[in-house]
Amino acid sequence: MLWIKALHLTFVIAWLAGLFYLPRIFVHYVEGQARGEDVRRLIIMGRRLAAFMSLMAGIALLFGLWLWLGFQIDGRWLMIKLVFVIGLIGYHIACLVLLRRMVQHQTMPGSWALRLFNEGALLLVVPIILLAVVKPF
Repeated sequence: MLWIKALHLTFVIAWLAGLFYLPRIFVHYVEGQARGEDVRRLIIMGRRLAAFMSLMAGIALLFGLWLWLGFQIDGRWLMIKLVFVIGLIGYHIACLVLLRRMVQHQTMPGSWALRLFNEGALLLVVPIILLAVVKPF
């Protein structure tokens, strides 16, 4: 079970790296576009990062399911954690929607709104970590 946990955490970290960085690419894209800079490289970076983080998310979720179902891990803490994980999946989807808008050169939120959006992943990850480590319920 420890190997599965280690692999789960490894892929979660890789997924989160993408979730923390992709919104920063959006900020740079919006600000660069406002200054008339060439932002094509940011579109390429965003697409590649989204592909990477989506793959990492899928693998992390598979290992998480393996831990949950294969080793009978349960408890109220886990159910609450899963609510936050679903929120993180929703955040991931929101990032992909924003990426599609960027790729299609559609209107994007302002840089300030995107900077706030960038903090969304952290607001979901902190309770996930606390619930998984402390298991308060």
